[in-house]
Amino acid sequence: MILSVSNIHKSFEEVPVLQNVSFHIEDYEKAAIVGINGAGKTTLLRIIMGELSADEGVVTLSKDKSVGYLSQHQTVSGDNTIYDELLSAKQDVIDLEQRIRSTELQMKTASGERLGELMDSYSKLTHAFENANGYAYKSEVTGVLKGLGFEEEDFSKQVSTLSGGQKTRVALGRLLLQRPDLIILDEPTNHLDMSSITWLETYLLNYKGAVIIVSHDRYFLDRIAGKIIELDNTRSTVFTGNYSAYAVKKEQLRIAAYNAYMNQQREIRHQEEVIEKLKSFNREKSIKRAESREKMLNKIEVLEKPTQVRSDMHLRLEPRILSGSDVLQVKNISKSFDHLTLFEQLSFAVKRGEHIAIIGDNGTGKTTILKIINGLLTPDTGEIRPGTNVEIGYYDQEHHVLHPEKTLFEEISDAYPILNNTQIRNTLAAFLFTGDDVFKKIDSLSGGERGRLSLAKLMLSESNFLILDEPTNHLDIMSKEILEDAINAYTGTVLYVSHDRYFINRTASRILCLDHQTLTEYLGDYEYYLEKKEEQLARMAEQAADSASAKTTADSLGTASENKQDWKAQKEQQAAKRKKENDLKKCEEAIERLEGRNTEIEQLMASPDICTDVARLQELSKEQTENMEQLESLYEKWEELSES
Repeated sequence: MILSVSNIHKSFEEVPVLQNVSFHIEDYEKAAIVGINGAGKTTLLRIIMGELSADEGVVTLSKDKSVGYLSQHQTVSGDNTIYDELLSAKQDVIDLEQRIRSTELQMKTASGERLGELMDSYSKLTHAFENANGYAYKSEVTGVLKGLGFEEEDFSKQVSTLSGGQKTRVALGRLLLQRPDLIILDEPTNHLDMSSITWLETYLLNYKGAVIIVSHDRYFLDRIAGKIIELDNTRSTVFTGNYSAYAVKKEQLRIAAYNAYMNQQREIRHQEEVIEKLKSFNREKSIKRAESREKMLNKIEVLEKPTQVRSDMHLRLEPRILSGSDVLQVKNISKSFDHLTLFEQLSFAVKRGEHIAIIGDNGTGKTTILKIINGLLTPDTGEIRPGTNVEIGYYDQEHHVLHPEKTLFEEISDAYPILNNTQIRNTLAAFLFTGDDVFKKIDSLSGGERGRLSLAKLMLSESNFLILDEPTNHLDIMSKEILEDAINAYTGTVLYVSHDRYFINRTASRILCLDHQTLTEYLGDYEYYLEKKEEQLARMAEQAADSASAKTTADSLGTASENKQDWKAQKEQQAAKRKKENDLKKCEEAIERLEGRNTEIEQLMASPDICTDVARLQELSKEQTENMEQLESLYEKWEELSES
């Protein structure tokens, strides 16, 4: 065990934030801490790091173990270049190298016993240098920089000139290169594009140490975490498995807790009715029995009512009118800034009801495309042609649709003057702004609060074409799920930019990938995009192998062809294996969902409210039969996939 967190309590101004929080991290374990915004995740990390003191409880780090921490806000500064800043993480290796060089120089002039001592020292130094991967430390620094999205021309930039996001990436790179026994990362993907996030996932999966992550990136958590530590209502619960497994178990526990609460409430009401009836008899024996029951009732530990799933925020997107079938035509648009060309001759069409995601690395021009469609920027070439009866609702990641000088109440009332005070307050309450919150100035709001307010305005717009720029930024997991459900239920058209792969996988039916100044279309979700992307890379490698083999001799051509076929077969096997694993996962999820529903049906059919309702019983029985038929088919499919 590398870390033990035991019975941590923390309050601010007598308001409990953490109560009795306990968990442990084993050597090499990868764990995630999850919870809504304000649940105390960052507070817990700061207590672990000793930046905050706990009111009660103990944090224990194993002896001689090192820990590295990446906070959300970095203060990296100084005149170092990006490369030198990361190179400083290897100072111990650099010092070793200098001592080796110094020893080599001394060995040239030494003799006798002194030479023997130097040779012995040299052997120890070179052995330590090899163990520290000294011969490749410069390549390691370059690899980490490129993995985190820095180009070689960026290496010489001074850290002091960087943006906040770039400084965070520099701090992350330096931390990774230090290779502590335990890495603690607070929202590490916030300033990374998809390629960099994928690189970081692979790096952490192969990392020879323990990792604790706080993140709202569910796809990231799915790939890395083997343990989920949930903070909910100030307390911690530990779940084994990745995020998807946690979500299923959490829902099962919530249903069980709610059923237990309802059963107890029914029993309490029943006992109260019996007590009241016994007292009404007005007989000494009956009154004593009533008093005895009252004492028993008072000793019952009353269960708290579980919070309903995502019941705190309410988002319903519904278009006011129906648009035409052709929602948008984008023809041959190009855009450059100074000498930087973002894209050239891009064309695509949007049809009514489509949910389209635009993806690509940072700086490729995704947000620029949305701004051009919204008329906020003018393209250098090409045209944008909206369809008939199209009404656009725009959500931008900088929240320029909001007015910083206004209060929340004024923002809604000025935009929608037809709403009365009660309607405005109800709307804001649906997005967790209650009481005096509605009179806060917008410039005092956090990123997540501005996101919720922008979503409120988007809902009120009743637009039939939503254009969203990074809509999940600053939202916690619960809010993301609410937004996903709202988009999936939305009958209008959606075009959005996002790097949230879980969100894309749940909401997109078509993907446009912006890469090397062009758009490539994929007719499916994010998993489909990954599958097709891998096939494309395999084809490109095959073509490269063909080109290289044409230059070889006849003998070497035969060998190269065999190698190419082996490589191709290997890639095909990998693709087939991943598809089978994906199919198996979906099959298991479907089985779990149907079995869970059948359990619910059995409970419903046994409940007093329904067991006497013949029509409802028939309806539930029919649904249960249909579920069993589907399950039989799924069981067979699962067997086939498991054995193949």
